Order: sequence, then structure tokens, then C-alpha cells
Amino acid sequence: MTASLQLPNGITFLERGWLSSNNVLLHDRERAVLVDTGYWTHAKQTEGLIYSVIGTQPLNWIINTHLHSDHCGGNAHLQTVYPQVQTRIPPGHFDYVTEWNAEALTYTPTGQHCPVFTADTCIESGDSFDVAGLQWIAYSAPGHDPHSIVLFCQSEGILISADTLWEKGFGVVFPEIEGISAFEEVDATLDLIESLAPRLVLPGHGTAFTDVTGALNYARSRLKGFSSNPEKHAIYAAKVLLKFKLLELQSVEIEDFCKWANNSSYFHQLHQYFNKSSFQDWTLEMCESLVKSGAASRIGNTFINA
Repeated sequence: MTASLQLPNGITFLERGWLSSNNVLLHDRERAVLVDTGYWTHAKQTEGLIYSVIGTQPLNWIINTHLHSDHCGGNAHLQTVYPQVQTRIPPGHFDYVTEWNAEALTYTPTGQHCPVFTADTCIESGDSFDVAGLQWIAYSAPGHDPHSIVLFCQSEGILISADTLWEKGFGVVFPEIEGISAFEEVDATLDLIESLAPRLVLPGHGTAFTDVTGALNYARSRLKGFSSNPEKHAIYAAKVLLKFKLLELQSVEIEDFCKWANNSSYFHQLHQYFNKSSFQDWTLEMCESLVKSGAASRIGNTFINA
């Protein structure tokens, strides 16, 4: 779970599986701040990881880089465990959290679940805070999510990149699913990261990495492919959403899986890119592509995570 990294005192990188986002715990004797809380089914595990680092010390802040369910699904549980914790989220979805609009927060369209949580304040581009003698600055980083932020510690050259940059690529560009152009925003965010010149990136998924130039080159190549062929991105998005649900369920009957997809509006929006087959046939085709790639297996009428 925890990456073996030589990090400055007060920074703990908790590398998780792909169902939950990675967590970064910033801590000293006076304050403990958790960046992203993972998926709701792993909330007890997240609690245990926090305890393994800070023991009985209170958790003071939760900061969510963005509000996809794999990054904030543990919020509600941790708010119960740490009643005094203050939760800071990007401003774009603050009102939707206050009124709890699961549609606008994308939990209904993706067919995912996120337990209801509360937010206390926003964290906006330009905001800064200090933990363990290190200053962190928030930067707006739209693309994958229009309201996403990244956090950068200039003195150490460490970037908490969320899903804007992984060692191999970046997260699904969700606005594109809704027909909102966002590939240019992804490109601008990659430019921002390059301008910050981090020496180490702590991504939202996957291992931490230092070859930032290599990661940026790979991401830009991938983005170019998506921009020139949006259907390619639609396939990627569909497979990611299917795999994510399979990670949660582990095994599911094909009929039930298709019913779940049918009730998740993002799949219908993605299917619009493919006019040659029915929604049911297309969904099965996407599932079979997971099997062919080794991301899933099939035994009879059951899909199984691999």
C-alpha cells in the first residue's frame, strides 16, 4: 500500500489499488491533512492507513483534489471517525455537495456510489497552507475534471497531481463524455505541470515517479490520439467505467452488468459515438474487449475481475 519513497518528513504517500485513489498524508505534531480519501468500500482500510501513520493524533483537514467517487468516497466515514475534521473541496461543486445532487456530482451518470458527506470550505487556485515546514500551493488543473486542483510544494519540487498526470497517461476526460470540449484544457494543464518543473510526482493512481518529462511526452501523445479520434477516447472511457465497476463487484452476471450500464447515462452518451450496433451489443462488445486485454475473464454468463 505505501510506496517506498525517500520523502521529506511530514509527507506520506499511500499507494492504493485502482479502485481507490492514492492518498497523501501531510503531517506534523500540530496538523494532519489527508489529500483524497479513496473509494467508499475501502473507507475502513483508509482509516487504518491513517492510523498507522499518525496514531491517535486528530485528522485536521481532508482536501479533495476533485470529487470523483474514487477520490472522495471515504469522506463520510472519516468525518465520523474524526468529528472535528474540516473538509475542503474545489469550489465548482460546493453547492452540489451542500444540496447533495448526485446527478451533478456524476455519481448517478457513472453508476457509482459515494456516501453523503459535508464540505466546510473551498480550496481554490492560489490558496496555500503549511504542514511540517513545507508550503503547498493549489493550482487549478481542469481537463479530467473541470474543477480539479493539483498541489505543489515548490521547495521540494513535489507535485500531488491527482488524475491530471500519471506515469502512463491521465484520467478519462469526463467533460468530453457530456459533449463539452475539454481536450484543450488537458493540454493546458500539462503545460502548467511542465512550467512547475516538479522533480517528483505523487499521482492519483499508480506509482510515484521522477521522469516527469517522459510522463508528459507520453500524456501529450495520448492526448493527440484522443483529439484526432474522439471515438478512441470514448472506447477508453467506456472500458475504464466498466473496469472500475468490476473492481468493485469482482464478479457479476452479464445480464446484471448490462442492466447497470443501461441505468448509467454516461454509457448511453458514449454509445452515441457508435451507431452501428445496439446499446446492448455495444456494451457486450466493450466487456469482451476487457476480456481480450486480460482485464477481465468470463466463465459462462459471469464476468470476473482479473
